[in-house]
Amino acid sequence: MTGYGVAHRDTDSYSATVEIKSLNSKSLDLTLRLPRFLQDRELEIRNLVTRSLVRGKVNLNLDFTRVRAANNQTGIVNQAALTAAYQELVELSSRIGVSVEVLASIAKALPGSLRLPAEGVSLPEQEEEVAWEELQPLLQEALDRTHEFRRTEGQTLTTEILGYLDSIRIQLAEIERHDPNRVEQVRERLRAHLADLASSEQFNQSRFEQELIYYIEKLDIAEEKVRLVSHLHYFTETVYLPEPTGKKLAFISQEMGREINTIGSKANDSIVQHLVVGMKEELEKIKEQINNIL
Repeated sequence: MTGYGVAHRDTDSYSATVEIKSLNSKSLDLTLRLPRFLQDRELEIRNLVTRSLVRGKVNLNLDFTRVRAANNQTGIVNQAALTAAYQELVELSSRIGVSVEVLASIAKALPGSLRLPAEGVSLPEQEEEVAWEELQPLLQEALDRTHEFRRTEGQTLTTEILGYLDSIRIQLAEIERHDPNRVEQVRERLRAHLADLASSEQFNQSRFEQELIYYIEKLDIAEEKVRLVSHLHYFTETVYLPEPTGKKLAFISQEMGREINTIGSKANDSIVQHLVVGMKEELEKIKEQINNIL
């Protein structure tokens, strides 16, 4: 869900930029920063972004700047504005009996006491001249670029996740190759103790057979291996589905984890335990990357 998109437009009357930043999140956490004249469009913008991005911690900033009209004066000083300000200070000085210099220093230090002359109309009135329909395509362009960023990152994550999946397959194949040796070792241990048990006066043949069957079933990992192979295949198929698959992949990875844990607990073999640890490590990497997927 990490993404970034920016769209910019310059015209003779204004400059506008839409910037979108998206980080990983289980749900949509949207923060908007809009110019004042678009505040009444906030709900519409939220709905548009929600339908488009679905999930993520998203920050959207729409920066709007009005381009001031060129001044007819050729000098760098706005003489008309400066003359008007001085005349106001002179009038105020004569009215309250304070020198112009003192008034100028007070006006400079006191927030809100000075205002810049507008070029014909005030800024809010100028901003209202730009319709939302004119800026909406700019937002859509930023959303499209965010999607493109996400798609590019998704392709990279897909390659990385499938690599972890292949590593689990390789280690599962090693377990399958070693399993006959593990079973034979179990048989040897049973044979070694069988003679001692049979020579005991308290030996119960029927009870022994029941316990033996239970013990063998507890050590059998054939079903777990088959289910894990099935989960690995289903995971690979799901990765390539066109719709958002993040939650489904998370569920499949949980099932994979259950089978891997069961293999480790039932195997009672050091080599298998070592391979199980390796599979768990790869599975944790997969789970970490799934957090980045819608």
